Amino acid sequence: MRLGNLERSIMEALWNHPEGMLAQDLADVLPSTPAVTTVLTVLVRLSRKGLVTRERTGRAHLYRANDGKDVFVAEAMREVLDGAGDVEAAVSRFVGSVSPQVAAALRDALNSRDLG
Repeated sequence: MRLGNLERSIMEALWNHPEGMLAQDLADVLPSTPAVTTVLTVLVRLSRKGLVTRERTGRAHLYRANDGKDVFVAEAMREVLDGAGDVEAAVSRFVGSVSPQVAAALRDALNSRDLG
């Protein structure tokens, strides 16, 4: 799932604050300094995408990311690979371009999967 710039900034803030944030607090920490109403509009959009939940706290709402950033990134990678015309070529090119640390993480994950 692709995110716009403001959506990504909001999600980054929420991932960094798993306890949740109020819309005003989000507006205050975002580098683009959007209006609170703009942040609320984007939060509604993120909620419809299933990325954010809200909980009433007094007269305001506390917003939280539904999942961690790692879950979002893994889902995004899966979606991209699902859309690849030649999955084997895409994976081969990807693996050839990653750092040794990422290659080791991929190898460990695949080895763990084979055992399970």
